[in-house]
Amino acid sequence: MPARGGVFEDGGLSATHPTPGADRAFLGHPRGLGFLAFTEAWERFSYYGMQTLLVLYMTRQLLLPGHVEHIAGFDWFRPIVARIYGDGGPMSTIALASAIFGVYTSLVYLTPIAGGFIADRWLGRTRTITLGALLMTAGHFLMAFDVSFLLALLCLLAGVGCFKGNLASQIGALYAPGDLRRADAFQIYYLFINAAVIVAPLVTGTLGEKMGWHYGFGAAGVGMILGLIIYRSGKKWLPAEPTRGQTASAPRVPLTRDEKKATFLLIALVPVLALGAVGNQQIFNAYMLWVPDHVSLVFFGRTMPTTWLITLDAVVSVSCLVLAVGFWRLWAKRFPEPSEVNKITLGLALCTAAMGCLAMAGVSSASGQKAGIGWVLGFELLNSMGFANIFPVGLALYARASPKAIVGTMVGVYMLHLFLCNNLVGKLGGLIEHMSGTNFWLLHAGLVGASCAAMFLAARLGGHLLNPTGPAGQSAA
Repeated sequence: MPARGGVFEDGGLSATHPTPGADRAFLGHPRGLGFLAFTEAWERFSYYGMQTLLVLYMTRQLLLPGHVEHIAGFDWFRPIVARIYGDGGPMSTIALASAIFGVYTSLVYLTPIAGGFIADRWLGRTRTITLGALLMTAGHFLMAFDVSFLLALLCLLAGVGCFKGNLASQIGALYAPGDLRRADAFQIYYLFINAAVIVAPLVTGTLGEKMGWHYGFGAAGVGMILGLIIYRSGKKWLPAEPTRGQTASAPRVPLTRDEKKATFLLIALVPVLALGAVGNQQIFNAYMLWVPDHVSLVFFGRTMPTTWLITLDAVVSVSCLVLAVGFWRLWAKRFPEPSEVNKITLGLALCTAAMGCLAMAGVSSASGQKAGIGWVLGFELLNSMGFANIFPVGLALYARASPKAIVGTMVGVYMLHLFLCNNLVGKLGGLIEHMSGTNFWLLHAGLVGASCAAMFLAARLGGHLLNPTGPAGQSAA
């Protein structure tokens, strides 16, 4: 709850800032949300810009003779990757590039746990986020040299770990425990991320392929610098760091019984969320391989390139995020707004229905004729509507319901569900060669539906710990 004078302690607003309810300067939210959202947009621009080029760069230049010999430490790194992703023997250039990409993208979702721990125990969120931005900037520019490739990936992984979870926890700290605008704020935040996902490949991809790889990586580095400048310029509007008396060197107050229960429940929900995300994450894997062979991609009389499926997904995602924010604002004017966990349950139900659309496309194409593109559009719409109420709302839930002493770490724990999910997606994707499309997508519908049922039970049995008015919400003040 607000401290004296309407000011938050330990991660809340400083004494010079307006109270959360009074500051509505950015789309009805605190000014700090604007600075954090634009910062995250530039960080995601740099991240997805680099990721767009990574495999192409490795297969077309870096891992070819004349370049691969110059990578420092690659002689010991290659056998490790071969044992993890292969049979330990020699790997083709494409297989090796894919394996390195898998290692990098999986570890991205593990490092925020360490970053949250560093912020909670030692540096505080602002300094940890600044360190993360500097590390990522260095990583992007180190990509310009063959010799520093592995060091560049290490800097990027460490930087994302320091940056991402802690920035999300700062958004949560802008609001009072019972302020349901928090979920709305994370949807706006996620909207900025999706806008960056659309723009980044167009800019860095064009520069990298047309002018040279290092121009693309350099553009990603410049984007990260801009994000850091925006973040530091908005410091006065960001949540205050704990005072010296509240630092890690002082005796730490043990978690209460309710805080321990809430923490256990949030950790238990990680595999549930991982199952719920398998359909969405499969978009970058089996979906891209199966749809062109079984669904007509003729749209307004023209055949759509396969890669445009990702652009279609990003555009629909952004549109649904805008609609979700507007819908819940209108809903709140007449009815009580659902808690985060209930919104997530609704989102998982919509994603289950989305998987059903792809299963129906499998039924339509079983005779040998391609299914109509309407099934893909139905999937995209339902899945994007569902995910708009899952990922950003989940961030809001973990930022609020986690005990304040470990909130940075717990936001990192939330990211762990994507690590688990992406590994599961990789294993499930191989089944597309041996199962009918109908059964393959019904399997995914079953997994997402099971996640929905588990979340519904968590809301009924543990809602008093997860809802804003429950013990977890009270303890966060």
